[in-house]
Amino acid sequence: MSSTRTEAAYLRSVTAFKNPTLDLLHGRFAPFVVAVLSVVFTADRPAVAVADAHAEVAEAIEELRAAGHDTEDDRRIPAGTAREICRGWVRVGWLSLQIEDDVEVYRLSAHAVGALEIAGRAGGGRARVSRSRMRTLLDAVERLARDAESDPERRIELLTAERDALDAEIAALRAGTVDHLDDEHLLEEAENVIHLARELPADFSRVAESIAAMQRDVVSELRRDARPTGDVLREYLERGRQVMQATPEGRAFQGALRLIGDPEHIDDLTEQVHGVLVQPFSRLLTAEQRAELDAIARRVEAGVHEVLTAQRRASHVITAQVRTHDPIRDRQVDDLLRGVMSGLHRWSQTRAPGRVDPVRTLPLADVGHLRRSLGSVVPPGAPAPLADDAADVEFVDADTRAWGGPHYAELERYVATLDDGFDLATAFDGVEADSRRPVDLVGLLEIVHRRGLDETDEVSVVSARRPDGSIRRFAFGAVTAARTTRTDADD
Repeated sequence: MSSTRTEAAYLRSVTAFKNPTLDLLHGRFAPFVVAVLSVVFTADRPAVAVADAHAEVAEAIEELRAAGHDTEDDRRIPAGTAREICRGWVRVGWLSLQIEDDVEVYRLSAHAVGALEIAGRAGGGRARVSRSRMRTLLDAVERLARDAESDPERRIELLTAERDALDAEIAALRAGTVDHLDDEHLLEEAENVIHLARELPADFSRVAESIAAMQRDVVSELRRDARPTGDVLREYLERGRQVMQATPEGRAFQGALRLIGDPEHIDDLTEQVHGVLVQPFSRLLTAEQRAELDAIARRVEAGVHEVLTAQRRASHVITAQVRTHDPIRDRQVDDLLRGVMSGLHRWSQTRAPGRVDPVRTLPLADVGHLRRSLGSVVPPGAPAPLADDAADVEFVDADTRAWGGPHYAELERYVATLDDGFDLATAFDGVEADSRRPVDLVGLLEIVHRRGLDETDEVSVVSARRPDGSIRRFAFGAVTAARTTRTDADD
């Protein structure tokens, strides 16, 4: 082996160990990190509120120390509070901080999910080279060869052979000549499915993180773009709409989404898994394997939701950045910050270290009176007051007035002619026909209420006539005008 090949292999290995996944598994506190993350984050709980995560990590630390797993001679738990530990995991790329429903939450990064999956495989034993795993490989290769075949005749031959094989299997089942698979073989199939499902969370997380990384790149490029806003608007808005096509992971996910994006497919997957778990061979599965098998549909659904949420968030951020993009203002801000930094550098060279003159007050800008109109120099004034006498008001359509509010003026004049202590129902029956509408009953009650009224336990019933001629009857607690009504009217 040449030294060049050896050096290249070594450099690739060094690069690989810089990956947060291997860094997590290779670190001194790797058992603690893997154990805590696997307990706090589960398939049914991919996101955990920051406060809850800190409390659970602190509780885990106390339990492990109480059990004697962290001594002065053998430190197995990192120093610091639970908050400091979680923030450190965010800093090295094992956790990610997000805002969901106005709550700050932690989520496992794709690197952490991959590390947990590797640790789970290593702790639970390696997958066996079984008939199920080999058939998965052969089926994948066969499907690849068939899809890559460009000759239509050859593809027809392959599809015909597949159809003949299915017809032969159906005929054998009808004839009862097919032997049922034994429990050991079904167990191998289930273990293979579990093995494939364990890789899904990391795959979904990688897609979501690739979209987030693309979003950051686009925003950075936009801030560096010195072109006018009109030139960059269409380009970046289009990139926001096509955010899923911007990364290889996103394009691959779109292909998978065509298979699993329909809620009916998720429901079918759930029913199939439940059907498997009630079969007799499922008793050979461990409790952990049964739980993983049962959680497959939820893992797929949660992964799809995570990716689509990342897509919507990226599109929203890019669109918002484009709409507020102002290269001239950005350059002014950059020039201001550079001026501040250069001034701070000069100040640090001339001033004694540790001495800062405090700012007692902030300067105030006296801008005087700002004009609010460019078309007229006349100061704005209030509109002319409305006339007290509404006699000059002309209703073009009499029907419009009929369907309007109460006839207060007519009702006030009518009430002034009544004796003290009149009954409201009796008074309403004496109103002119044009003012005996349902709305006028409310207006009459309002006028009597202003002057004072007395309520009794009796029930009054009146008939009101709507403008279209229909009659409406109303029942209400009997009301009589107060004895001071006449005096108030005279005053």
